Amino acid sequence: MHFVEVILPLSLYKTFTYSVSEAEYNYIKKGMRVAVPFGKNKIYTALVVETHKNRPILYDAKEIHQILDEKPIVTEIQIAHWQWIATYYMCAIGDVYRGAMPSALLLESETIISQKQEGFVDENLLSDDEFLIYEALQQQSSLKVQDIINILNKKNIFPVIQRLINKNILVLQEEIQEKYTAKRIRYVKLHSKYESNEGLGQLLETLKNANKQKEIVLSYFQLSASEKKPITVKKLIDAANSSSTIIKTLIDKEIFEEYYIQVDRVNFSGKTQEGQLQLSEAQQIALDTIKGSFTQKEVCLLHGVTSSGKNRNLYQTY
Repeated sequence: MHFVEVILPLSLYKTFTYSVSEAEYNYIKKGMRVAVPFGKNKIYTALVVETHKNRPILYDAKEIHQILDEKPIVTEIQIAHWQWIATYYMCAIGDVYRGAMPSALLLESETIISQKQEGFVDENLLSDDEFLIYEALQQQSSLKVQDIINILNKKNIFPVIQRLINKNILVLQEEIQEKYTAKRIRYVKLHSKYESNEGLGQLLETLKNANKQKEIVLSYFQLSASEKKPITVKKLIDAANSSSTIIKTLIDKEIFEEYYIQVDRVNFSGKTQEGQLQLSEAQQIALDTIKGSFTQKEVCLLHGVTSSGKNRNLYQTY
């Protein structure tokens, strides 16, 4: 039996073994990509990092689907560098591989493919399989890999897709989800039409029968005079002992204008003095363990639940 050891573009810390034929074994080199099945129905672009004849003990090695490259596209130096990154930063080698490779070289069964809008396509230069994919994309905006498998009625379709990408005909759709959302604080200010003396008189006349609304407006003036800075909705509600519903009414009446200011979620006012930090017994034990580990290794993983004092430990360490 002949086998290859591969890295999968997933958050996995180890490599996986797949079986190959003798001819494939003699052809495959480190740094070449192969399409492999993983899970029930998914196919991924894996990277070969070793060839060997050692059957895996814990599982039966699946066969690869196909070889995707004619020669290595990743050098052994790059592979060694990725392995060092995974070890040093204590992260999955699959994450390093996925982050280092261009997305066009990481086709998988869930990849969404569409036609590139710019450029002219000479249909006469397309093979039969390439034309079938191109024609399908004239009828719908995008296709999944499984759709293309069904259209061509074959499993080994990654080379066809790769050729169309290289010909600048296809493009992969990457859906990027923003995990971080900026914190925004809601403020109010007096509408510009009431800023003059005449406008203030008009404002008081408007609110003469709306006591609760008048109280909020008066609280706004008091805060403006005492603090000399923008006033948040929350502070105004607290000062007037009122509710956000009345604030909304004043905004709808165009007495107040609302606006938002983006602020950092982390607010650090200055360097804390080391003497001010008092560690608990558990934190002190963790700190001593961290310092001891640095005598043997350059890195240390500090693991703990939220709000357990990890940052305080790190501050003391440095």
